[in-house]
Amino acid sequence: MKAFIKRYSHGFLVLGYLFFIYLPWFSLLENHVTRNYHIIHMAVDDIIPFCEVFIVPYLLWFFYVSGVVAYTIFTNKTDYYKTVIFLCVGMTLFLLISTIYPNGCQLRPVVFPRNNIFTQLVLRLYHTDTPTNLFPSIHVYNSLGAHFAVLHSERLSRKPVIRNSSLILCISIILATMLLKQHSIFDVASAFILATVMYLLVYVVDYQAVIERLRVPRPERAANEGEMG
Repeated sequence: MKAFIKRYSHGFLVLGYLFFIYLPWFSLLENHVTRNYHIIHMAVDDIIPFCEVFIVPYLLWFFYVSGVVAYTIFTNKTDYYKTVIFLCVGMTLFLLISTIYPNGCQLRPVVFPRNNIFTQLVLRLYHTDTPTNLFPSIHVYNSLGAHFAVLHSERLSRKPVIRNSSLILCISIILATMLLKQHSIFDVASAFILATVMYLLVYVVDYQAVIERLRVPRPERAANEGEMG
């Protein structure tokens, strides 16, 4: 057991962040941002229909993101750190934005058009999750982060079924945030923008090359640039 804990001790990083930073902070926001918050709304939100069936992928989000993080913990430490950095930086920015700019929406239907097991699940969701602290959508942002982790996993590079399933689930969760009237399309768009920036910073920028370039003495660097010119 000691050897197991030592080998995968890096997994406590994300657990520490969740239990000591994210969840307490988010709980504080949920309990205090109950009125006098900015309403987020776009005209297109009123066109998007309510579809209770999408509660299924919406709830699968919890297993999707945690499952991807757990997979990276046990398979590749580098993938794990990239995934955690992507998720935790975005979640922290979300908390900061919600603290500085209290926000919410008024999109939820007053009466459901149907009564079935899916609408009952949506009703439970509404009772446990307030329509506040929505910008940018963490459901959308973390879904993109989980899918990026799957795409950049070397072990999963030759497993098209898993990669395609991840894409389908990711898209379904993103649609669910709007079709369940949990988020404005503005929340979704802002999550995409933040995810794009973080993707570039985490997966595209070659920091080793940047560091090596900074280490080159100025005269030598100037000479090299002169030769290139």
